[in-house]
This record gives sequence, structure tokens and C-alpha cells, in this order.
Amino acid sequence: MLVSGNQSGGAPTSCGISVLLPAYNEADNLPEVIPAIAAELDRLGTTWEIVVVDDGSTDGTRTVMSGLRSDRIRYIRMRRNAGKSAALSVGIDHIRGDVLVLMDADGQDDPSELPKMLAELENGVDLVTGRRAIRHDRFIKRNTSKVYNGVTAKVTGVPGKDFNSGFKVMRRDVADTLEMYGELHRYIPVLAVWNGFKVGEVDVEHHERLHGSSKFGRARFWRGFLDLVTVKFLTTYTARPFHLFGGLGFVIGAVGSGLLLWMLVSKILGHAIGDRPALQLGVLLVVVAVQMVSLGLLAELVVNLRRRRRLDAEADGDLNDVWQGAA
Repeated sequence: MLVSGNQSGGAPTSCGISVLLPAYNEADNLPEVIPAIAAELDRLGTTWEIVVVDDGSTDGTRTVMSGLRSDRIRYIRMRRNAGKSAALSVGIDHIRGDVLVLMDADGQDDPSELPKMLAELENGVDLVTGRRAIRHDRFIKRNTSKVYNGVTAKVTGVPGKDFNSGFKVMRRDVADTLEMYGELHRYIPVLAVWNGFKVGEVDVEHHERLHGSSKFGRARFWRGFLDLVTVKFLTTYTARPFHLFGGLGFVIGAVGSGLLLWMLVSKILGHAIGDRPALQLGVLLVVVAVQMVSLGLLAELVVNLRRRRRLDAEADGDLNDVWQGAA
């Protein structure tokens, strides 16, 4: 088995598997979901914990969890509803497992699929997503999700058919690199690939929600696409910001220079240009272009400086290892 951990009793400082459940108004589901997950983890024969992050629930989740908490079932309550990405980030900061499992608290994810997903880690994958081959969701949610997944795969170049599935298994080092806010939890596979990890998908069983209603809405759908732009920017231009700012600057500068050349020709031909809007627009575009190019160059300097500092730190670490080994 890939996962391992402290096999002693009591509250462990580390364990094999951490299951992270972000929950918002899931008081009716948690008493059924948590025992089902715990039973499957017991069958795996490794140490485990379940961490429930209450994202500011108002339905009695706190009372329910007071009766479910134990050394291996932990509860973290956020003061307000900050969103799923924030809840996941808080939970990741508190997990103790070598392997992290993400599941939704509505009962739609099947814990019996865990052995299949863990086997993918043993085969060399760093993060595996449970792909919901047959989804038990509303028509509009299923179809908007198809559009979203198709656009995400096309824009990012990361292969996948179910990016925003809440059922994921990953190595701890993958989880430690994730920085999530807004709706970026939908793009965990993309962020993992960007950080140099190998990702995959396996088909899993998907059930209808046990109780309550989905939190999905049109606002979340559009926020997700806006965050796709953020992810594309981070994964494409973070290392080479001049490609973005410099490229835009040169395009804007070309348009501005064209307008100014037109005004110059008009002046030579004897036309008055002092009150022509094209002259003012041309000057403005050239100024903006110079600023964009300058911003791109400054960003390149910052990125290069950070890269050199990181390489120097890694080199120092290697030298220290060699020195200690020689001693």
C-alpha cells in the first residue's frame, strides 16, 4: 500500500490518509457521509483522519459535528462563508496525512472508489480526479459543466473531462503547492500540472445528493470562467510576463504610431490637425505602449531576480548536504 503513517493509538501527529470535507449547510448529510468514509478507510488498513471544514454554516452543522468529533474526525469552523477554495486552503494547512483525499460532503462521492484512485498513485500519478461518467445532477448543471470542462481543456492544454469534480486523491507534496482563492479549486489539476506534477482521471460512481439542494448557481458559473482567465495568465505568463505586457505594448504602439503617421501626412498635405481627435488618440496610445513595455521589462527583472534567489538557495542547500556528508 502506498500510504503509511503512525500506527500507534491516540491522536497521531501524522497518518496515512487525510480526507478533507468542505461543508456548507450539510448538517443532514454529515451523519451519513462521515461513517461511510470511515468504514472504507478502516478497510484500507492504514491510519487515517477526516477533517471537516465548516464554511460558515447556519444549519446546525456545528452541533452535529460535536457528536461526531474524535481523535480521527476533526472539525474546523470558519467564522463566515468564504467559499470552497478558502475552506480547502484552511483544511490543507491542518491535515496530517501523506495522501490527501478531497470529497464533497453531500454524499454524491462514493468512498468505495478510494482503492481504485489510490492505485493510480501507486502507478506514478501524483493527482487523480474521480471522473463522473454518469452524473446525477440537474440538467443545467450537467451541461454547463460539459461546456466548462471543454473550454478549460482547450484553453489550458491540460487533458481532462471533469476538472471540477470534488473527488480527488493526491500526494501531500501536490497539496502543499496549491494556492487557492475565488473559484480556483475548480482548476486543481491545472495548477498541479503547472507545478510539474502528473495528473490523471478514473471513472467513478456518482450518486444523487442525500439531502438538501446543490449550492451551484449562475454566479458561480461565471466566476469560474473569470478565474479561468486568471489561471491562464498564471500558468502562461508568470515566468515570462514580457510576452504579455510587451506584446500588448507593441500592438498598441503600432496602432498609435499609425495614427501619428497619418496625422503627419495630413500636416504635410496642408490640413489642420491641431483639433483632430486622431492626433490625441495617437499620442495617448504611444504613451500607453511605452508604459506597457516598461512594465513588462520590470516584471521580467522581478521574475529573474526571484528565480536567481531560488537557484542560489537550492545551490546552498546542495552544498550544505555535500559538506555534511563529507564530514
